[in-house]
Amino acid sequence: MNLEEDFRCRIHPTLRDRGFRGCTVFDCHGAGQKVTGTTFGGKNWREDFDVRGPMFTVFPIVRQLHEMLWYLHTVSARVQTRPITAELNEMYVEVEQLTEGSAEEILALNVDGVRNRVNALLSEASTLVRNGAGDSQMPRISKRFHSGADLMGARLSGQDLRGADLRGSWLIGAVLREADLRRADLIAADLRDADVSGADLSEAIFLTQMQVNAANGDANTLLPEGVKRLTHWAR
Repeated sequence: MNLEEDFRCRIHPTLRDRGFRGCTVFDCHGAGQKVTGTTFGGKNWREDFDVRGPMFTVFPIVRQLHEMLWYLHTVSARVQTRPITAELNEMYVEVEQLTEGSAEEILALNVDGVRNRVNALLSEASTLVRNGAGDSQMPRISKRFHSGADLMGARLSGQDLRGADLRGSWLIGAVLREADLRRADLIAADLRDADVSGADLSEAIFLTQMQVNAANGDANTLLPEGVKRLTHWAR
């Protein structure tokens, strides 16, 4: 076991070097802290065996809710989403309140129903951003690029993909060197081993740190504010 007494991972800084790449692309979005600190009032599952089962059952639900919060927050800051900022903020507050419930209340949630409502709002926000508030310079996007597209291993170097809807797309091993992905919607896109060297992701929508962790880039890859460049990219 690599779990310390304070619940930190003792090998976290060397996960990739040790072959634990899967761990580097997982993010609970703060759900672990919420579940242990709020839902179960700071109880320790190592010491209190009665909470272990319920805590582990509640966690994946809260993680989904926290993931929704992250998406709502990141898109509400966009200038293009001002027409629906109020709706985004209201949904954020509603979902946040759900995370404050008791274990019983959280387990009774219709998470799919909540996610469907959030997704509808995120989709509307995505359309506003990708349309660029009427920017006539946005490119025509090929029908090849669409939500859920199978682009595994695709050779897309230098492609102008500004405003592309790549929600849930399979981009495993895709070559996106120097591609322009500004305002492209990458929510849930699988970027494992995608080559984004020199690519412009600076304004990509819904791009998470974990997606970046799964990809391969370099010093010329442009990332959104708040998303960190990986140290091994410079190797």
